[in-house]
Amino acid sequence: MNYDVIVVGAGLAGLVATSEVIKARKKVLLLDQEPESSMGGQAWWSFGGLFLVDSPEQRRLGIKDSKELAWQDWMGSAGFDRLDDEDQWAMKWAEAYVDFAANEKRDWLHSLGVRFFPVVGWAERGGYLAEGHGNSVPRFHITWGTGPGLVKPFEEMVRGGIAKGLVDYKPRHQVDELLTENGAVVGVKGSELEPSDVKRGERSSRTIIGEFTYKAPAVVVTSGGIGANFDLVRENWPARLGEPPKQMISGVPAHVDGRMLAITENAGGRIVNKDRMWHYTEGIRNWNPIWPFHGIRILPGPSSIWLDAEGNRFPAPNFPGFDTLGTLQAIKDTGYDYSWFILTEKMIEKEFALSGSEQNPDLTGKSIKKVLSRVLPGPPAPVKAFMDHGEDFIVAETLEELVAGMNRVAGNDLIDITKIERQLLARDREMDNTFTKDLQITALRGARNYIGDKLIRVAKPHKILDPKNGPLIAVKLNILTRKTLGGLQTDLSGRVLNEAGNPVPGLYAAGEVAGFGGGGVHGYRALEGTFLGGCLFSGRIVGRTLSE
Repeated sequence: MNYDVIVVGAGLAGLVATSEVIKARKKVLLLDQEPESSMGGQAWWSFGGLFLVDSPEQRRLGIKDSKELAWQDWMGSAGFDRLDDEDQWAMKWAEAYVDFAANEKRDWLHSLGVRFFPVVGWAERGGYLAEGHGNSVPRFHITWGTGPGLVKPFEEMVRGGIAKGLVDYKPRHQVDELLTENGAVVGVKGSELEPSDVKRGERSSRTIIGEFTYKAPAVVVTSGGIGANFDLVRENWPARLGEPPKQMISGVPAHVDGRMLAITENAGGRIVNKDRMWHYTEGIRNWNPIWPFHGIRILPGPSSIWLDAEGNRFPAPNFPGFDTLGTLQAIKDTGYDYSWFILTEKMIEKEFALSGSEQNPDLTGKSIKKVLSRVLPGPPAPVKAFMDHGEDFIVAETLEELVAGMNRVAGNDLIDITKIERQLLARDREMDNTFTKDLQITALRGARNYIGDKLIRVAKPHKILDPKNGPLIAVKLNILTRKTLGGLQTDLSGRVLNEAGNPVPGLYAAGEVAGFGGGGVHGYRALEGTFLGGCLFSGRIVGRTLSE
């Protein structure tokens, strides 16, 4: 059978690219190593957060945003410093993406039936000066229906293409080689894997039952990053963040293995910015795991006290939700791979959200009734489940019990109650006035000036050691692998470039494997809500390029 395009990877970027190509009535072969149950890839598991600029949702909440402010924030976060080489195309992609987020992105998604939760979240708050890292204003728009809600319209378009004979979708087809002729990519060769009935996200078999070869004038690689491949994560770990962690947990399923990066490199593609990656510092081990080393990220409000493994409070601006990689570096500088939150039940019931579609059944299931129940006293049900069953949680009525539990969970005696009590008392004394020298307290009071934070994300400031705010809670935080910020270098059409900076004929890439565009659109840091958006944007560009 003749194909116009072969797409490798049925995640969000692959689905978007395929959906665009079939609009031009072109024939697509869509290959994926996982079973059909995993169509949509990582995006299906996501919280569904999207970076939008000057949206109606923002304006309704009194947020004044602009493309100029967003670009200022992007540049302050990205820190592009390889503009004559590895960042050359990444910065061009960044400029195009911010323009997309400020203009066409929301209308395009809205036309496909995508809707957003009315309260805009404020992720990566920065905590530095105006031109430094972080979002100056809330921009994190949660998809109504979370990840599955975002995947749905593109999956439906692809399945429509299957019904019309425009798409051949072949799960359990693992690409092992990109075929080349005279320097051009002309097809793929790989292994057919045995059928698997594992559920979405579970590790599937790699038993080979056959081989395949397919040819087409264009091959699009949309295979994702390296997040579940701890060996690759450690191999590419940036020296600026210290030694690679000995202990990590995984925020992505096992199939996020990065194998197509080397395969594409062997076909002439260039990988850039290998040392740029995005791993979270607030990971907790899933008490009900689906994939190996399954971790969940806490999306924290700003009030929890953040301590290192020895019980020392991190300095400003290493506060919850402010600077992910800055805090990761601070943690690694301590010589340990974990840290701690200490907080109260009043904080956790308002400030703890858990990332992931499965951890937010109200938003994922589009249940207004269940969403409204979040304002009721007590932690949300998924958070309460972790408090009851999670091995990283300690709940105690007294500080003595809390510290004993922390040492028990850590398997050492690093936490000294005298040190913890001194720091908490010092912090609590700063609560007696509306002004303070403690910058975390200043930040949380400032956050409540934003109506969205005041309503659902930031607890009313209070003393941690006051028993009426208890019980006390401690959470052991692990390093959670997640995103690859570098990747295959592409031009603004999504063509993969070689070492000489020239397009490899017939070869395209989109999504995380391309650093979400250009081989590293985020630079060193991300503003959040930009990963799914990068899959949408780069997949759409490649699909439209191939449609012309």
